[in-house]
Amino acid sequence: MKNLKRVLGIGVIAVASIFIIAADHIDAPAVQGGNSDITDFYAFQGADTNNLVFVANLQGLLSPSATSSATFDENVLVEFNIDTTGDNVEDLVIQAIPRNGKMYFFGPVAPSQAGLNSTIEIASTVGGVVDITTGSSANISTNGGMSFFAGPRDDPFFMDFAQYSAIIGGTATSFNMPGADTFAGTNVMSIVVEVPKSMIGGTGTINTWVESKRK
Repeated sequence: MKNLKRVLGIGVIAVASIFIIAADHIDAPAVQGGNSDITDFYAFQGADTNNLVFVANLQGLLSPSATSSATFDENVLVEFNIDTTGDNVEDLVIQAIPRNGKMYFFGPVAPSQAGLNSTIEIASTVGGVVDITTGSSANISTNGGMSFFAGPRDDPFFMDFAQYSAIIGGTATSFNMPGADTFAGTNVMSIVVEVPKSMIGGTGTINTWVESKRK
């Protein structure tokens, strides 16, 4: 993280939440199909049960031919929010922002401000950096017990939209098993961070959500 301010080209940067939460594969009108469009958010216990994994997928429905030119937007901050007290206000954030072929991660750290505006927590003593993957071989880095990845991946979301439409239209009563994967052959841009539970604090339930925020 040395010389990070110079690399990012900022001191402290205010990020206005022009785009709040976008989800469900180009369904959000303000960001539809753009590089701040969040398709899905996953949070789950890691293979190492002492860890939690947070995944934000963006830019849904990328064809294989479009994937090679897909990039993260350097003006878009992706922020994982973690509420440990049950009041639906973030107590910790993990921030990810790209610069010059790398994804920089800050946190988990208490945010300078909660809500729709964010400041990049460049003074955070935890976090890391990873080279953005451009092919099938994943670049993964580790720091302080955390692991990081950013780059294109096959879309893991499974949905049979044809059967769903038939159910909504009244011509079918249930999904097929297993059904047809509408998203088969499409890709997303993924940001993944694995974090020791000890960095999150507490042993109870957490609330978590993700936002994309444009400079």
